[in-house]
Amino acid sequence: MGLRAIISRIYRGEISADIVGKPRIWYSISGLLLVVSIAGLLIQGLNIGVEFKGGSVFTFKAPSSSIEQVRGAVTGGGAHQAIVQKAGGDWRVTTESLSSTQVTQVKKNVTQDLKIPADKVSTQVVGASWGGEIQKKAWQALVVFMILIIGYLSVAFEWRMALAAVVALVHDLVITAGVYAWSGFEVTPATLLGFLTILGYSLYDAVVVFDMIKEVTRPLGPTSKTTYSEAANQALSSTLVRSLNTSLVAILPVAAILFIGTTLFGAGTLKDLSLALFVGMIVGTYSSICVATPLLVQLKEREPKYRQIRANIARRETSAKRQARTAKVKAATGPAEASDEDGRERETPAEEDVNASVTIRKVVQQGPRQQPKRGSRQQRRGGGK
Repeated sequence: MGLRAIISRIYRGEISADIVGKPRIWYSISGLLLVVSIAGLLIQGLNIGVEFKGGSVFTFKAPSSSIEQVRGAVTGGGAHQAIVQKAGGDWRVTTESLSSTQVTQVKKNVTQDLKIPADKVSTQVVGASWGGEIQKKAWQALVVFMILIIGYLSVAFEWRMALAAVVALVHDLVITAGVYAWSGFEVTPATLLGFLTILGYSLYDAVVVFDMIKEVTRPLGPTSKTTYSEAANQALSSTLVRSLNTSLVAILPVAAILFIGTTLFGAGTLKDLSLALFVGMIVGTYSSICVATPLLVQLKEREPKYRQIRANIARRETSAKRQARTAKVKAATGPAEASDEDGRERETPAEEDVNASVTIRKVVQQGPRQQPKRGSRQQRRGGGK
């Protein structure tokens, strides 16, 4: 079967992936990704941008200069740390916080060493207090976002769905942060904007799946022939193609910005934003399908109602198997006993032969039946008197 035929069958709903029934596989994949991400955060750490930690930024054009020459020109002017990046045709060098005198000296040294006009070197000084305020606002926005999400899901659905969605959101944040740590991309305000965007996108996917699960599992009762897990998997399968299509359509333009825009045009801000969106959309789609939904099913299966449904189904299946096994044995061996018209058990031919033999033996032993002796007529008359 070709790939096109498989995709066509998926669209028609003829193929249903058992995603809910294999939580250990998805939890293992997520656990591995989380371990790698946390290791990156602990070993590499995040490359915090100057907007958060404060510092001085020098931007200029020097097409014929190498990265070593640019770093040497900046450090030669008195800067101790120099993070050099090239965006398109512009060099962007970030240093520690410098005084106005030090900034002037670095600018002068750059113009002399790299042979560029002084008015072509732009400088920007960011204070640490401003960066701290940005961090504070970012954390506040994240906390408010989480509170609103938990409240909305708890009211619109239930607390179990809210818990599963929040776990998926944290899962997405940690993995995306780990990618930033290992890649060395700078964390800027645009990155935070991307983080908040992927939270909303991941939540959208989870809400779509949860809404379908809620609709499919609502009719379940004690006499249902489907467990909560099976119903949830059916609901997930019906929204799987929609989720994948939505994710693909959203990822393509982001990938174009990340891989083409930053390479050809050197758009630094777009690069910071697009990486968070690219990684977050992929991980968010995965978590809403393979993390949030299996976790929700495990929480729901602990409820007495759905445990009773599962027990009833198991009891009916056991009874059906027993009856089928009995019918199979009877069909193979035939009836061992039959009943006569009076409801009594009919003797088998072997038993009839044995009983007949016993009867004949008794007759032979007793001999012919003796008739009682009769007296004379006179004796009988006398007996009658």
